[in-house]
Amino acid sequence: MLWFGGSIPAAIAAAKQRGAVFVVVVSGEDEQSTEMAARWEDEKVTEAASDGFVAIKIDTKSEACLQFSQIYPVVCVPSSFFIGDNGIPLEVIAGSVSVEELVTRIHKVKQVTLAGRLELSHRYACVFKTAMCSCFCSFSCVSFFCVCKCIIKIKKNSNNSRYCDFKTFHFVCKFRITKKLEERREEKRKEEEQKEIKKEIERRKTGKEMLEYKRRQEEELTKRMLEERNREKAEEKAARERIRQQIAMDRAERAARFAKSKEEAEAAKAAALQAKQAELEARKEASQKERSLVARIQFRLPDGSSFTNQFPSEARLEEARQFAAQTVGNAYGNFSLATMFPRREFTKEDYGKKLLELELVPSASVVLLPAGRPATSVVQASGGDLWKFLGTILYPLLAVWRFISNFLFTSPPPSQSAARTAHQQDHSNPSKPSNSEQSRQTVRKRVMEKRGEDFKKEGKIYRLRTQDDGEDENNTWNGNSTQQM
Repeated sequence: MLWFGGSIPAAIAAAKQRGAVFVVVVSGEDEQSTEMAARWEDEKVTEAASDGFVAIKIDTKSEACLQFSQIYPVVCVPSSFFIGDNGIPLEVIAGSVSVEELVTRIHKVKQVTLAGRLELSHRYACVFKTAMCSCFCSFSCVSFFCVCKCIIKIKKNSNNSRYCDFKTFHFVCKFRITKKLEERREEKRKEEEQKEIKKEIERRKTGKEMLEYKRRQEEELTKRMLEERNREKAEEKAARERIRQQIAMDRAERAARFAKSKEEAEAAKAAALQAKQAELEARKEASQKERSLVARIQFRLPDGSSFTNQFPSEARLEEARQFAAQTVGNAYGNFSLATMFPRREFTKEDYGKKLLELELVPSASVVLLPAGRPATSVVQASGGDLWKFLGTILYPLLAVWRFISNFLFTSPPPSQSAARTAHQQDHSNPSKPSNSEQSRQTVRKRVMEKRGEDFKKEGKIYRLRTQDDGEDENNTWNGNSTQQM
């Protein structure tokens, strides 16, 4: 087989120039391709395809095969395409066939080509007559190649045959056939334009289909990616949920352990607290029992003074009255005893009762009531009406002066001996109002001194003390109000 050595466009141009059939053989490296290549090299096939064929052989892996398959789909390998001059496949042989079958197919292609050319061929007749001669020309046109046959007849009467010029007849006939050929070319050009339009429509349709196919592929890819992402999110969410549940279980377990240890600690603390309370109650009962053995009674006189004495809790109230009578003497005459809180005046039957029964243990304040005076008029002023008036006017000023002097001129607290001496003087001189007033001043000073401990003086500013004041003064602080370690 005589194969064309150039490229596919060159082979197409050669086939059009020769008016031959363009043959394309697509082969690969498989067994059938090898067999088909051997069949094409057979002598019978070479002889059958020697005239009217331009054959080219391409490989499936080549760029030429890729370009060819874009126009003529290659269904299987090997394949043989017989393409006419108008670009339409006349015959396609798929796979490997025998030599006889291949020769038969080649002859069939020749017949189809010849029939097509006969359909395109036209016979034209040209008649030209003159006085000297007549000419009849007939020509056959295959594609664009015309064969003209002219028959010149000279009239019998004519003596000069030189007027029967063949060129003249040929010119007339050529003019007529040229017009027909131009019409045919115009028709073919229109057909080619229609074919080009159809090809462009097909190309655009194919492009749209390719774009649609790519769009569907992208949508499917996006859908798969979205599904994959949703699946990963679901897995991640499930993993987080499992971790959250595990953390919750660990917290619950720790809480249970902590609650158990806390319950044990609270139980131990409650037991220790109960033991401490029991000990405190025991100490309290012991102290109450000790205190209940002695009754400390303060006797308040009508002039505002008072004195104190201790009696056994089993002693009678009459003993306390006798002690008060011995201490006071006959200053108030016949008197009775009473308590202000709760308000109660003892009767003769009460004097025979014990101090414990009268709830005067461990301490009580008893008022001496002279005979004929109600309980509301017990405390009397020691001065006259003038001193009352002056005390009413000067008392606010004295209160302000005492408050200022307590802060500015605080005196040290008196010693125990001084307090004891004042207490003895109070007992030895119960009738003097000056000693009672002095003791009240001392107590008031002590209260103010103790109250001064609750305040902290910084220049002219007083502020309340707290338990942490001492620690804050000794600590070192940073510039951002944080304590330095």
